Amino acid sequence: MAGKEFFTLPEIDQVADAIRSRTQYRPRVGLILGSGLGDLANAVTKADVIPYEDLPYWPVSTVPGHAGRLVIGLLENQPVIVMQGRVHYYEGYSMQEITLPVRAMQRLGVELIIITNAAGAIHPDYLPGDVMLITDQINMIGMAGLSPLRGPNLDEMGERFPDMSQAYDRKLIEQVRAIAAHQDIHLREGVYACLAGPSFESPADLRFLRTIGADAVGMSTVPEVIVARHGKTRVVGFSGISNKANLDGSTTTSHEEVLQAGQLIVPKLKTLILGILRSLE
Repeated sequence: MAGKEFFTLPEIDQVADAIRSRTQYRPRVGLILGSGLGDLANAVTKADVIPYEDLPYWPVSTVPGHAGRLVIGLLENQPVIVMQGRVHYYEGYSMQEITLPVRAMQRLGVELIIITNAAGAIHPDYLPGDVMLITDQINMIGMAGLSPLRGPNLDEMGERFPDMSQAYDRKLIEQVRAIAAHQDIHLREGVYACLAGPSFESPADLRFLRTIGADAVGMSTVPEVIVARHGKTRVVGFSGISNKANLDGSTTTSHEEVLQAGQLIVPKLKTLILGILRSLE
């Protein structure tokens, strides 16, 4: 499948207008839900639901555990737009297609994006079912040249060379720490590395990633965060740890394992996300 490499601002606005025509809400917060975490969308009340295939240019999920629809409604009385499932580079989409939903959210007026993913542990202490607050990221795909900002810069959205020194909002990180402590949630923290996939990492891959400072690894999130920050949208990110570090090759990893871990992760994530929404001014 040949992906569309670049989107113009009128094309992005066409997507945003199609969403506006299907809902009375004007979402303030966007949520992107990763593999096995889509049940979080069930907490949205008075929801309008839009299948991805109903929207122009919108990439459609092909992976189990990604429902492939927008859920727009209220969470803690905050208007939210929830992506119940995302797409990935390995599915054959371009980097700009992967991040088109973030652009559409920005044009809808979203101020904050909460990004979640299912990730494999690299840190030896992290266990399946843990939630890791993402404090920084390693852009392995982008280092190889696959940036969602490649091509003509959308000057109306952001500057050509956006700063990534605080990709994840420092104030929100502090709020999440306080929420976790108050709710007695054992919160991990660390650096998320994004690889292209779809194969899971070899033990040598994992040892290399550990050496350069990664605590968890997955196949998403980083391109979305880059585009969010290009447009000055605040970001908070969570990795649901789906499998233990396999640094010596003694175990195998499956997608089913990833989805099962989501059942342990969702209640913790829901508590943290609702806490964030309650704390918004």
